Amino acid sequence: MKRLDGKVALITGGNAGIGESIAKRFAEEGAAVVITGRRQAELDRVVREIAAHGGKVLAVAGSVTDEGHVQAVVQQALASFRKIDVLVNNAGIGDFGKRLHEMEDAAWANVLDVNVTGVFRMTRAVIPEMLKQGGGAIINLSSVASLVGIPLLSAYAASKGALDALTRSIAIDYATDGIRCNVVNPGLIDTPMAAPLMANPDQLGSILSHYPIRRPGKPEEVASMVLYLASDESAWVTGGTFRIDGGMTVW
Repeated sequence: MKRLDGKVALITGGNAGIGESIAKRFAEEGAAVVITGRRQAELDRVVREIAAHGGKVLAVAGSVTDEGHVQAVVQQALASFRKIDVLVNNAGIGDFGKRLHEMEDAAWANVLDVNVTGVFRMTRAVIPEMLKQGGGAIINLSSVASLVGIPLLSAYAASKGALDALTRSIAIDYATDGIRCNVVNPGLIDTPMAAPLMANPDQLGSILSHYPIRRPGKPEEVASMVLYLASDESAWVTGGTFRIDGGMTVW
C-alpha cells in the first residue's frame, strides 16, 4: 500500500522547484494532486509528466493573491476528487539583495501578500472542507530565514517568521478537529528561484561555507519530509517546525 493512497492533495506553487517535486512524490505515493501556479506552460508540463506515470492530477493556473482563484481551485478540486485531505502552502516569492531602507512599499507588500496572506487565503478556503471530513493535514513551506539572521532578506524573513507563527496558531485552533498543521524550513535548495546564485560560484561557495553539509539541498529531499507530514505516519505531529538545512542552523 502506498503512503497516500486515497488522499487528495492541493499544492500551491506546484509548477516548479520544491512544489513540483512534492506534487510528483505525492502522486507516486497514490495521492490525487491539484497543483496551482501562475505559469500555465509549466503547469501543463508537470501535468503531462505526472499523468505519463499514471498519476491523477489537475492544474489550475492563478495566484494565491487572488481570492477568486483560491475559491476556484478549491471548487475544482472538490468537483474532480470530492475532497481535500492535504494542503501544501508552497507558493512563495522573495525580494532579495536590499537592506530595509532600500525597499519600497510595493515590494514589501507584495512579498507579504504572497507568502503570508496567500497562505491565509488558501487555508481559510480549505479548512471548512477539512472540518466536514473530520480532519486533514496542512504543511506550510517556510525558510531558515525565519530562524536565523541572513543578510539582505528583510521582507522575505519577516514573511517566513509570520508563517511560522501562523502555523502554530492553526495547529492550536484545529487540533481537536483532527486538522494538523506543521511548517517546513528549508535552507538553500537548488531550485529555479536560486538559479542566479547557483550560477555564481564565488557567491555560492561563500554561502555554502555556512552549511556543515557542503552542498545545496535538493527539492526531492524537501518533498520527502513533506510526505511524512502529509501521511498518517505523522498522526501525532502538529505545530512542529521542521528544519531541513544541511546543518546550517546548527551553527
